[in-house]
Amino acid sequence: MQTTQDTVSRVASYLAGSHPPLIDGQRRPAFSGNTFDTRNPATGEVIAAIQEATSLDVDLAVEAARAALNDRRWTGLSADARARVLWRYADLLERDAAELARLEVLNNGMPIAFANWMVSASAQWLRYYAGATPRIHGRAVGDAASDPQRRLHAYTVREPVGVAALILPWNGPIGTFIMKVAPALAAGCSCIVKPAENTPLTALRLGELAMEAGIPPGVLNILPGFGPGAGAALVAHRGVDKVSFTGSTLVGKQIVRSAADNLKRITLELGGKSPCIILEDADLETAIPAAAMGIFANSGQVCFAGSRLYVHQNVYDRVVAGIADFAAHLKIGSGLEPDTMLGPLISARQQARVEEYLSIGGKEAETVCGGTTLQGDGYFVRPTVFANPATGSRLLTEEIFGPVLVAVPFTDLDAVVSAANDTRYGLGAGIFSNNINRAHQLAARLQAGNVWVNCYGVVHETMPFGGYKESGWGREMGTEGMDAFLETKSVFIHLPDLPRENSQGET
Repeated sequence: MQTTQDTVSRVASYLAGSHPPLIDGQRRPAFSGNTFDTRNPATGEVIAAIQEATSLDVDLAVEAARAALNDRRWTGLSADARARVLWRYADLLERDAAELARLEVLNNGMPIAFANWMVSASAQWLRYYAGATPRIHGRAVGDAASDPQRRLHAYTVREPVGVAALILPWNGPIGTFIMKVAPALAAGCSCIVKPAENTPLTALRLGELAMEAGIPPGVLNILPGFGPGAGAALVAHRGVDKVSFTGSTLVGKQIVRSAADNLKRITLELGGKSPCIILEDADLETAIPAAAMGIFANSGQVCFAGSRLYVHQNVYDRVVAGIADFAAHLKIGSGLEPDTMLGPLISARQQARVEEYLSIGGKEAETVCGGTTLQGDGYFVRPTVFANPATGSRLLTEEIFGPVLVAVPFTDLDAVVSAANDTRYGLGAGIFSNNINRAHQLAARLQAGNVWVNCYGVVHETMPFGGYKESGWGREMGTEGMDAFLETKSVFIHLPDLPRENSQGET
């Protein structure tokens, strides 16, 4: 996707503008009057000032969302009409794809190729849920009576869960926005999106495109702000019926405790410490680059990153050396450069966190490559491979969220399954083997919501995505993703016997 000078100018103009919340179809000044800076992680420079939404803005957004739900300004449209709006929304994403991708790179730091893919995939996800909108239906039961003297007709109805608070992470802003908003809108919900404070820009722009597509006022609201402010107020608000959150396991647990007061419906997509297993019969020409990008993609800032590598002893040295060589040839730099493959981390704070693990790795494992940050502007960390970690090392148990891989040799399949499952997380797992029977058997034994065989990190709109254990509750994407925004109502209708006619035709 080519970036033209016109795209550069439009993005620069957008950044220089005002960035208040989007509530009830309008950009409204935040009640707090406060702003916060958002930065380009490749340089550390401030690129925009964002108006901070707080609890008062949350109240107004919930009121607008509830009014839109109650007067059926969205659900009152026919399913086909809603599908056409969502399809138009996808068209607008494609129309402004270059602008959105550039904005994403400036705010998040990801390579432009990854941002281009994310915009394209998001348009496809919107179309998938647009097509699902007319297929929301219940089922009928001809006679639901247990008493033979009565006749009952019964049926179910699928209805929107209500007002949905959608809280986004910073590592994939556009993708997670659409991953939540598309099924919520398809289900008929009114939505309030709280983007991560590090990356609010594309969420606000996507909100504007939604209004242009024809989403009615109040149906989609965007509140940029901080977790302890706008985020906590949204989760605790009694006018919110559903919370969908992607982020850390720690915050996910806090959301569960807060939502317990009125038993909000919750979907959580949380952390991971995913294993990648390479067997001795694997095609190493496939396995090495796939395992490498399983951890280095998006600078390791991926919830399902394959951060634990288990390699059969017979090919261990070759695989570890191959991944280190792959890492050495990754171009590190600004995501705006077309050949960049490894961008910066999101912030100085995240860089410092990863530096702590680099220090741990230097003491508890062998440093094969990397192990340092880059000096100069931006928040860059060299792609790092540690080998043969000490037993109980934090490298094997804690989510680092950076381009840091720890490699361990194995010989026994049962032992490696036990090691792979020895984690409080269960989001993803990779298997590389040319023995399809063994791959199936191993996939069945791994405690993870997503298992990739001879590939890594593939997602598709038709397939549910989520995790086991402390990696979350529920699923996103697929039909399961829309089910999370629907309630099921059972209706029973008593059917009395019809009056009988006599021989003269009278009743």
